[in-house]
Amino acid sequence: MDEFTAPTIDWAALSPVLITLAGASVVLLASLFLPPGVRRGFGAAVAAICFVGAAAAAIALFVADESGRGIVSEAIRRDRLAELAQVLVMGAGLLTVGVSYREPERVERAGEYWALLLTAASGMAFFVAANNLMTLFLGLEWFSICLYVLTAIAVERLPGLEAGLKYLIVGSFGSAILLFGSALVYGATGAIGFEEIAAGTAEGERLFLVAGLAMVLVGLGFKASAAPFHMWTPDVYEGAPTPVTGFMAAATKVAALVVTLRLLVTAFPGEEELWTVALAVIVCASLAWGNLAALVQVSVKRMLAYSSISHAGFLLMPIAAGNELGGRALLYYLIAYSAMSVGAFAVVAVRERELAAPVTVGNLAGFGWERPFLGGSMALFMFGFIGLPPAGIFLGKIYAFAAVIERGWTWLAIVGAVFTAVSIYYYVGVIRAMFMQPRELAVAAGGSPPPDRLLVASVAASVVVAVGSLLAADPLIDIARDAVEFLPFPVG
Repeated sequence: MDEFTAPTIDWAALSPVLITLAGASVVLLASLFLPPGVRRGFGAAVAAICFVGAAAAAIALFVADESGRGIVSEAIRRDRLAELAQVLVMGAGLLTVGVSYREPERVERAGEYWALLLTAASGMAFFVAANNLMTLFLGLEWFSICLYVLTAIAVERLPGLEAGLKYLIVGSFGSAILLFGSALVYGATGAIGFEEIAAGTAEGERLFLVAGLAMVLVGLGFKASAAPFHMWTPDVYEGAPTPVTGFMAAATKVAALVVTLRLLVTAFPGEEELWTVALAVIVCASLAWGNLAALVQVSVKRMLAYSSISHAGFLLMPIAAGNELGGRALLYYLIAYSAMSVGAFAVVAVRERELAAPVTVGNLAGFGWERPFLGGSMALFMFGFIGLPPAGIFLGKIYAFAAVIERGWTWLAIVGAVFTAVSIYYYVGVIRAMFMQPRELAVAAGGSPPPDRLLVASVAASVVVAVGSLLAADPLIDIARDAVEFLPFPVG
């Protein structure tokens, strides 16, 4: 009988995952002994420290790593793509701490909330480094289960419970499809490692391989909120606590899209003609459904949910290009988009607390004059989502269009430009409500809430990242280039 040889573990590479897991453990244990009034502040402090520490560890790894390598028996990779994605996830988590601190429904379950937030971030940090189908599925379920619970954590709110149940059912369905697709890929190639799958595709059963690839794409499409796999997104975004919605909109997008890029480019380069065309179809569906459905939304959270579906299309566009320029465009776009998503939902959270009611376009009337900084920030986010300066998405969209044009798909760039024009209507509608509708339309609910400096600081940080990503475009594009240069892009 052969002796079992334990794999060598690179603890440094796992440090972002371990730091956030350790923080979650500390918060949970401390919640057993701390009085309820202290748990919120203690948990927020631990979460913020852990997010900063994990991001610092990922940055240190990014600086030290010049070429990627597999670790823990090739189950995960230590490379700059994973480390940049981990920085973005931890940044979204840190911003969410500020947005969440004064959320009114956090007193009794404060410890559980912060622990789940940290555990979800650690799962995403593990997920983006996955190097085989087993660790990919493990990471997916790791953070998904945390998000299911976070969605329904306000158990006294029926919309939250409904959203959590829908997310659980539809998310589990998507995970099951991905798992079955992984089984078909394994059956066709006899491998679960991404590079081994690529080596085995020539000899594998093509029917099983293509069916497995299609099912894996469907599973990842669920997580990325891409149409037609988006059906959970509007209800979950609207029903979940607003800080949780902001975290999902930013961090889940980062994790799902980075893994989609890694998986397709590394494991299926031989099937490039299939998955690039499939992604182009998904891009068109996401742009059409997301933008057209957003035109008729009254709830701001639902409008932002359909906006998220639309941006899933824009973010999948550079992946569909299948070239290195597309990889750089994706990562650069995600830097600005993730910060702006958290910032936009933070502003919605302020108005929710002020009105003690769901935020609609109508009851945003006068908000820009009542809260000049927050109103101005929201206007910047709306212009940024359109793709206008001074937000970095302006350059991100240009790079995404350039990537598909470089591939020869000018028609896809035209589709993106058309739906960018469509989006102007509903984004500008929010700005018009805040600054151009009379204040009398606003619904008063007992005066203003107490000042929330942490939330304002999170919005300010989102603005800095959104604008800074355009002003510091050159170094950020260089960072994105370094993160994807090792990937074996099938095109170009």
